[in-house]
Amino acid sequence: MTDDEHETTTDGTDDEPTVDDGGTASDGGLVDDDRFPTGGVPDTSHEDDDEHGLPPTYSIRRWFVTTNHKDIGLLYTVTALFFLIFGGLLALLMRLELWAPGANVMSAGSYNQAVSAHGLIMVFWFLSPLAFGFANYIVPLQIGAKDLAFPRLNALSYWLYLFSGILMGISFFQGSTFNGGWTMYAPLNMPVYTPEIGGTTTVLALILFVASATVGSVNFLTTMHRMRAEGMTLRRMPIFTWSILLTVWMMLFAFAALLAALMLLSSDRLIGTGYFAESSPGGAMLWAHLFWFFGHPEVYIVFFPALGAMAEIFQTFTGRRLVGRKWFIGAMLLVAIQSFVVWMHHMFLTSINLEIKTLFMATTIGISLPFDLMVFSLIYTMLKGKIRFKTPFLFGFGALVLFILGGITGVFLGAVVLDYTLRGTYWVVAHFHYVMVGGVTALVGGLYYWFPKMTGRMYDESLGKVHFAMYFVGFNLLYFPMFLAWETPRRVFEYAPGLTGWHQLSTVGAFLLGSSFLVMFYNLFKSAFVGDEVDGQPWDFASTAEWTVPSPPPLENFPGVPTYASGRLEFEDGGSAQTDGGAVHGKAAALPGSEATEVDHDEHAESHASIWPFVLGAGGFLVLLGLSGLQRGYFPSGTTGGLYIGTAVVGGVVTFGSLVAMTRERFHGPEGPFGESWPFSTVENTKLGLWIFLASDVILFGAFIGAYVFSRVAYGWTDWHHLIPAEHVVLPGLINTYLLLTSSFAVVIAMEFAERENRLGVVSSLLATVGLGVGFLVNKGIEWQHLFHISTDAFSAGWDPGTNIASTTFYVTTGLHGLHVIVGLIIAGYMIIRAWGGAYMGDDKPIEYFGLYWHFVDIVWLFLFPLFYIV
Repeated sequence: MTDDEHETTTDGTDDEPTVDDGGTASDGGLVDDDRFPTGGVPDTSHEDDDEHGLPPTYSIRRWFVTTNHKDIGLLYTVTALFFLIFGGLLALLMRLELWAPGANVMSAGSYNQAVSAHGLIMVFWFLSPLAFGFANYIVPLQIGAKDLAFPRLNALSYWLYLFSGILMGISFFQGSTFNGGWTMYAPLNMPVYTPEIGGTTTVLALILFVASATVGSVNFLTTMHRMRAEGMTLRRMPIFTWSILLTVWMMLFAFAALLAALMLLSSDRLIGTGYFAESSPGGAMLWAHLFWFFGHPEVYIVFFPALGAMAEIFQTFTGRRLVGRKWFIGAMLLVAIQSFVVWMHHMFLTSINLEIKTLFMATTIGISLPFDLMVFSLIYTMLKGKIRFKTPFLFGFGALVLFILGGITGVFLGAVVLDYTLRGTYWVVAHFHYVMVGGVTALVGGLYYWFPKMTGRMYDESLGKVHFAMYFVGFNLLYFPMFLAWETPRRVFEYAPGLTGWHQLSTVGAFLLGSSFLVMFYNLFKSAFVGDEVDGQPWDFASTAEWTVPSPPPLENFPGVPTYASGRLEFEDGGSAQTDGGAVHGKAAALPGSEATEVDHDEHAESHASIWPFVLGAGGFLVLLGLSGLQRGYFPSGTTGGLYIGTAVVGGVVTFGSLVAMTRERFHGPEGPFGESWPFSTVENTKLGLWIFLASDVILFGAFIGAYVFSRVAYGWTDWHHLIPAEHVVLPGLINTYLLLTSSFAVVIAMEFAERENRLGVVSSLLATVGLGVGFLVNKGIEWQHLFHISTDAFSAGWDPGTNIASTTFYVTTGLHGLHVIVGLIIAGYMIIRAWGGAYMGDDKPIEYFGLYWHFVDIVWLFLFPLFYIV
């Protein structure tokens, strides 16, 4: 069956199916119209979890060892809601302070901390993680997968997220947390303005969070591209899964740029380099470019999952398939691409020339057009359907209204002339919150929508509607007066006395909005234990696959291998998913390439438990907590400094030990063959995951190289040479080029020996790779040592990372590359030990995967060598 045959509806059109009042919505042809359950199946497929090494849900131990995507989804959701409370309390403190002009409740420093921490916590630790709680739980179910591609990496992503949030909380107790605004503009992000250790800890917490996001992005992209059920083509994927797919692609590249910015800032704060110091040419502009290259896609990273949830909710509660579904997906794809070419509209007040500002004004206005299409699609879906005013729909509809207001007011900021007046005022604050918290509104609707699926119980509908009424009124009381009080400057508590009334109205709205969440927490907590039981399908017109299995789903999701090859959901093992009076019948034949029609739970069942992701996350947390004490190259003297150093050392040992333990652990993840994997049908999961990771690494190194080029242009391209001593010669770099190129050749030889099952050849080739890599590092160390200690008239104190901007870019960029070399050598050393024991004989794939990484490191050096030694 072709995509077009599958998606053509009863009236012969692709976007506007004819559905009567008793009909059903169809999301991309996932489930036939006559088979949506009103009750669901008895949960007969829950097996003894201990068979999979996973303790029962009532055991605390389960939540430390679980790798199952549904458990991880619950952990993400609950943790994100905790950070909602954390950030929300900071917001209420701010609104109390703004009841009247001036310092009334907090000091100026405390207010700055509250503003900065509120923004960081809400953007990083609440908004995206809440969406990815849903994504973890729902996406594998919607695409017919048993789990994510790399379950342990999924657990690791959560633990890195949690520990990054803990690190952020600790920063409040290290003098003060970061207080330079959530955008961390330079030079306010430098120690001269934010000298407390807590400021550095905040930056390191963000690095740990980005590591979590990167691991999660690689995992989701591999899963969605490689592990869809047979017949689940990209065009047939549910809208929510589409929104997550585009979100994680944006995350992969946007967060790599943020990681680069944070690493450069960390080098300034930890070892005293000068990327963003006031004396550095263009330092403030460099930070703005790096941050907003991440920052504007982040708006869509936050909003896309909310948009996907809105689409699912609208389809379910109108009984209509989304009008213009393909155009809706195309619009999201266009926005995802355009999101990376609009960042400079955040910099209209800088010295960028008018022609470039005009260009980015055009791209900014242009990106609003696909959103217009999506908004009209949702509106027409309502008009053509029969609306059921349940709590999820109320929040979904409320989100649409709020987003329309936020989008319209954002168009004002897209015009250069108006931006000169409105930038830095509460107009921006109001617009930003109408968009971002408008997204939260849809996610709250998603929480109610999928709550029965996650818990097996129904929430209290009356309390849900009370929550919505309080939420919607409180939201608009809080944020709409900010448009009227737009002349208030951002991030300060001083404003004209004539605006006091509007601010007091906002404060009342803030407490009403906050109180509404108390209703939600009470409702959901109580309902999770005593709510009406829901077996499978609580909604009449839900059309996606998660509603065809019990609520909550069994450990491995489906009673067999799901397939959509016939145009309706079936299971190849003879299992069934209950429908309204019937079942989805099993399929006798296995998927292409499979040899059995029944799942062998003893030999081939996937693992679901591992303690090492938690331990690894804890180790990374300890390393960064210890490093937070390093200030411009020095730890504090005395016991305090020793404590920081000891923490970092212990963290390093734990991190390394847990990595080794993970490699030795017998863990069975999902195994193919999988159904749909275009365009990666010939690429294995591990290889695809590595490719995706390297794609993010390209952006990371690109940002570092871009920072070098930007700084050099700002200083003067040819004048740059005056910052470099004559002792910085080409020969060391040339020698290192030959060493790395030769080492790559040695990896290729190791692969050939593995194919021939020549153990000695494999070991010898990998030893040669390690030897050449060590030679690279030794040569680099000798070069650095020499440059550190030169003594000339121009550089009497040597040429170290803090000497000038040229030395900063040289040491930090080549140092990042050196870290990659060290990681590669550790992996190669581990592989030598395995190879000596007989591993890899006749199986060169692990060596090939290592080779991809090692070749990438070598290619990067081919760019760094001419930039730092010749040009």
